[in-house]
Amino acid sequence: MVFADYGPHLRNVRALCVREILSKSALDSFSTLRQQEGARFDLQGVERRLKELISWLDPFFESMIDKRMKLDQEIKLNGDQDGKENKVKDFLQVFQQLQDQGDSKVPFTFTNPKALFMNLVVGGTYTIGGEVEWAMAELIKEPKIMKRALEELENVVGKNNIVEESHIPNLPYLGAIIKETYRLHPRVPLLVTRCPSSTCNVGGYVIPKGAQVLMNAWEIQRDPKYWDDPLEFHPERFLQKTSKFDFIGTDFRYIPFGSGTRRCIGVPLVERIVPYALASFLHSFEWRMPEGAEVDLSEKFGIVLKTSTPLTAIPLPRLSDPNLYAKKEY
Repeated sequence: MVFADYGPHLRNVRALCVREILSKSALDSFSTLRQQEGARFDLQGVERRLKELISWLDPFFESMIDKRMKLDQEIKLNGDQDGKENKVKDFLQVFQQLQDQGDSKVPFTFTNPKALFMNLVVGGTYTIGGEVEWAMAELIKEPKIMKRALEELENVVGKNNIVEESHIPNLPYLGAIIKETYRLHPRVPLLVTRCPSSTCNVGGYVIPKGAQVLMNAWEIQRDPKYWDDPLEFHPERFLQKTSKFDFIGTDFRYIPFGSGTRRCIGVPLVERIVPYALASFLHSFEWRMPEGAEVDLSEKFGIVLKTSTPLTAIPLPRLSDPNLYAKKEY
């Protein structure tokens, strides 16, 4: 997720976003909504129309924000007679509260919430949708790994049940699959890390003052110095390693989202949605390739790492109770 440039207010807005929008309590409060919307997650179409949408997102967001602010103002003036007031604050309400309090560090303008909307919707969709696609492609290519993942899901979730977010902590092999996917296919292969305030020497290289330093996460995470069989999709490596490889960059051999204070702020969201979406796809459907088609794992480099050929797969129901699909609106 790429954070928009807020000029001198970047640090304050970023901190606000992490504290109020992507905190554990905030994400917990929206778990029911994520479950309801999970069924509408389209593996092929996640990114298909984003370029078309961006041109009208700005006026759309502005109109939506304006309506929400007017509605919230009406509720304040008239009281919560219809039960419309949400006890869980979203980030529009947080910004509005800051405006009411006269917070000088984060002045409220339309630019702030619109930029956050754009980053969360566009950046988040590219990151989450693309990584689920990579994971599905690797699993369809490796049926033994797919089988082990399905066995874990059946043991934890059961064939007479649908995946819930509460199941995710009990699915370590699924977690290893996701970590291995991010190792081989980091969504942002080149991470912008630092811009030195003075000329310095790092590892024998002179870094001039003001130079933009890029870190090649794609190369680091495939380096044979640090990884056995680095080009193989082998989730078990994340079950065997004694080092704690996580998404916040505590081990510099594994940095799919960067490290330190500049790492991606969307990590808590990714940690929830990617395993939930992937688990739902695997548990609810059997996936087959169209006749004559093969999985293409070749990469298309850019700001984000994409599959050269979008994955196309055919889902067949796996759950024993057809009513479960009706409940989830598949």
